[in-house]
Amino acid sequence: MRDSRRVGVACAASVMVSTALDQRARRGSNPTAALHDLKVTPVPIIAAKRIIERGHYLHSLPGGTCLAFGPFVGRRLLGAVTFGVGPTLAHQLVEGAEPDDCLTLTRLWLSDGLPRNSESRVLGVILRSLRRYTDLKFLISYSDPAAGHVGTVYQASGWLYTGLSSAMPLYDLGDGVARHPRSLGHSFGSRSVQHFKRHGVEVNLVPQAAKHRYVYFLDPSWCSRLAVSVLPYPKREAKDEGC
Repeated sequence: MRDSRRVGVACAASVMVSTALDQRARRGSNPTAALHDLKVTPVPIIAAKRIIERGHYLHSLPGGTCLAFGPFVGRRLLGAVTFGVGPTLAHQLVEGAEPDDCLTLTRLWLSDGLPRNSESRVLGVILRSLRRYTDLKFLISYSDPAAGHVGTVYQASGWLYTGLSSAMPLYDLGDGVARHPRSLGHSFGSRSVQHFKRHGVEVNLVPQAAKHRYVYFLDPSWCSRLAVSVLPYPKREAKDEGC
């Protein structure tokens, strides 16, 4: 199993300097002044967790998150992009892949106060850094159609669309917070409903819709290993975007 602490420290150490270099690269011929001022750097998981819990529509950070980046304007942190271990068998989307070959983009949220195209710029800096300074081969991300999201930022960044994922219910432990089963495992040591019932905790299952699934190859030579079909991008259904 991937040691999330080891991976997070290793990735953060290897990309900390590189992000400062990569965000100066490939800005385009006429980047706006506002985007010039936008800097991207790895941030502590706890800092990402706080801003995600405030701003992201799910108000939670999944268990297993091991790497986080933040966009800054001056000294102000105005969002977070986080990566983690993702679904247990997600690596099997690519033939011959091992769990350590990939990460899942678990949350992406940027402040509405940032300039237009900030999401693409921030994600572009991160992708270049991960490609150059880690051994990761590919990334996976999901967009929630129930929230009106179709993955516009992934489409603009050249991710491959592979259809809808399997729907997986969330767990409410009676406090009104819908948790991913992976988060239960990390926080409580078990994701078994029976385990919680034995300890007097009534678990309510919260049905979820299937999500749009995207794959991005950091190592282009691995593209031919994709074990599922690449499909046309779904059409945008709402103005708001996120993941």
